[in-house]
Amino acid sequence: MAKINSIGILTSGGDAPGMNAAIRAVTRSAICNGLKVFGIYRGYKGLVTDEIIEFKSQNVSNIIQMGGTILKTARCQEFRTAEGRAQAYENMKKHGIDALVVIGGDGSLTGARILAQEFDIPCIGLPGTIDNDLYGTDTTIGYDTALNTILDAVDKIRDTATSHERLFFVEVMGRDAGFLALNGAIAAGAEAAIIPEFSTEVDQLEQFIEHGFRKSKSSSIVLVAESELTGGAMHYAERVKNEYPQYDVRVTILGHLQRGGRPTAHDRIIASRMGVASIQALLEGQRNVMIGIENDKIVYVPFAKAIKNDKPIDKELVNVLHELSI
Repeated sequence: MAKINSIGILTSGGDAPGMNAAIRAVTRSAICNGLKVFGIYRGYKGLVTDEIIEFKSQNVSNIIQMGGTILKTARCQEFRTAEGRAQAYENMKKHGIDALVVIGGDGSLTGARILAQEFDIPCIGLPGTIDNDLYGTDTTIGYDTALNTILDAVDKIRDTATSHERLFFVEVMGRDAGFLALNGAIAAGAEAAIIPEFSTEVDQLEQFIEHGFRKSKSSSIVLVAESELTGGAMHYAERVKNEYPQYDVRVTILGHLQRGGRPTAHDRIIASRMGVASIQALLEGQRNVMIGIENDKIVYVPFAKAIKNDKPIDKELVNVLHELSI
């Protein structure tokens, strides 16, 4: 394998708190190990349009505490074409970039995998997504911060729900994964979580009404994962109005509020560990793997597994929520 002398780093897909901590770690670890670093702006779009500059240690000073990503992120239709990827590769050669570190979710890692296969480029992925839906890692960069944002919001909603004796449906992000909804519900003391993983198994609303909504409670909060499989919070609010008109129902959709904010200590630490691990992986000759954390240990997860395998929900957590909601 050819010796790696310089790396490129980009962030892609939805932003996640902790991405800047990861950028900082990758940059400084690479420099510490004698590598040149190039920051690629606006994700794969910047790779195609040549928005690439060399990074020094000072480029990543005072960013560990910042949300979002200093490298920006954007969608790129051109990169979906063979011609666009060929242009991206030409720009990498132009700057002498030998390997790529990509921070993002499954779509971003899919792009890295395709580029690696077509042009034989070593690529390392860091799991940067609030959804926590990548297989092979216990947690993803941004997940803990988003969870704490949800917790803060639900604590505030609880005050008004109790005051007005209402049933609140709170919609949280997660796409087709229920990690934010389920763990957010446990942490906030919510009465139930409606998640896509069980959408085809049971009528989660009926189950909640029959078992979770006690007459002794003057208010209730249900977290709903946004997903086509669940239909979202508005869908369930309409159902309650039609099927259980005795309840006073309200909906709060947290939306992009969950993506922003200063990363928690946990997200800063795992982003830093993963960033350093990405450079070590390249120096060891690893390629086309995602850096994950399992049982607090760094692991290498092949892109094929990280992208294609569904990350399972721990059903024990569902039991915990159910028992504590009485």
